[in-house]
Amino acid sequence: MHERSSVGELADRLRAELNRYSPGEKLPSSRALVERFRVSPVTVSRALARLAAEGLLVTRPGAGAFRAAPRTGARTVGDTDWQEVALSADSSAELVPRSVDASGVLASLASPPAGVIEFNGGYLHPSLQPERAMGAALTRAGRRPGVWARPPVEGSAELREWFARGIGGAVTAADVLITAGGQSALTTALRALAPPGAPVLVESPTYPGMLAIARAAGLRPVPVPVDADGLKPALLADAFRASGARAVVCQPLFQNPTGAVLAPERRPEVLRIARDAGAFVIEDDFVRRLAHEDAGPLPPPLAAEDPDGVVVHVSSLTKATSPSFRVGALAARGPVLERLRAIQVVDTFFVPLPLQEAALELVGSPAWPRHLRAVSAELRHRRETMAGALRSGPGDLTLPHVPSGGYHLWVRLPDGTDESALVAGALRAGVAVAPGRPYFSAEPPAAQLRLSFAAVAGTGEITEGVRRLRTACEEVLRRPGTALLPAAGDGHTGPA
Repeated sequence: MHERSSVGELADRLRAELNRYSPGEKLPSSRALVERFRVSPVTVSRALARLAAEGLLVTRPGAGAFRAAPRTGARTVGDTDWQEVALSADSSAELVPRSVDASGVLASLASPPAGVIEFNGGYLHPSLQPERAMGAALTRAGRRPGVWARPPVEGSAELREWFARGIGGAVTAADVLITAGGQSALTTALRALAPPGAPVLVESPTYPGMLAIARAAGLRPVPVPVDADGLKPALLADAFRASGARAVVCQPLFQNPTGAVLAPERRPEVLRIARDAGAFVIEDDFVRRLAHEDAGPLPPPLAAEDPDGVVVHVSSLTKATSPSFRVGALAARGPVLERLRAIQVVDTFFVPLPLQEAALELVGSPAWPRHLRAVSAELRHRRETMAGALRSGPGDLTLPHVPSGGYHLWVRLPDGTDESALVAGALRAGVAVAPGRPYFSAEPPAAQLRLSFAAVAGTGEITEGVRRLRTACEEVLRRPGTALLPAAGDGHTGPA
């Protein structure tokens, strides 16, 4: 069993047994717990630490763990109704209300209940993460002289140089800021480039976390449709003219959620259209390091082909490592860089130097290219397994496009499907999926799901998860009054 699940299970069992002990009474020794539950000493230590953090235990070095005394005094519950007035009193003066809907983000961050297969995850399963290499990198970084000193606000010069080399073109270390992951970088970019109330162009569909950032900043997302070749240039030009926007956010490589790659002939068009509009392109290059084994040569970032400072580039190490390894970069050229730097300094000061040094140790180690090769091969295998399972059954789940990078598939459902009912039915059947609605800033053209194949333990879970999803389809879609499943082979293929 994986270490994380063992810790949780042991903590649950010890929590259930605490009533056997009086306050202040000593629990069995760590050695006794190891022998009784047949787990490692590390698992015991972490489980005890979890209960201590909950206030249920008191640990005393050299003495053991003791049941904590019960808390005294009842919690006073006051009247918080006044907050409804305080939080909405100035909303009438806002052009766009800054309400935050985090549901689309939480759909990929929340862990599903035990026994539920995680098709809604946004990160690599722990078995795919380079945990040993990250641990070794952090240990080596911790020994470096001055590692706990105050870092430059722009970030470590060596790490900025590493990101600049990865972007290519004329980008240098002087054009790069180190950020606390991609989400932080996107937040800084949007705040720098658009004032509250302004429109910002976004791909449709697009990453819900970016839509949440925009709305929380009081911006107005304006959709620009994408197809299998990425952003549609003609519609992008129309959207700039109609909205007056001064920024567009796009993911040219393995777009989330469609997996589209911006076609070679569209790349210069997107840059030209933005330049003519006097606007910036925020390039979210979030999964370049998760290309599949059969992807072939990747196009360079748009920033590498931009001589005029149109592109503000965002990249991150998080997707290829761990959700807790939050190290990313912003790259820009010209006066906008100073504005980005100022906003980042005000918001976060800087990224902790030990984490930056650990990132340098990791990407400079022989384990890094080995990890990327292993993940590339495994993601291809998982993608083929999921696509094959989706295509082998009835035509209720349609794949418009199968990408050669990223960690998910974008699935179209039959017309008339109640997307929310299907998501709830899937959870009852034992599989968590991400609904398509949060990926659209306006009305979606169809019911869709995003299915992740990276957050599960392996291909066995993928096959079983698709089977459970089909069970939910049978339950929801064949109810009286709902759309019927199209028969296999009836030519229903979904949009291009």
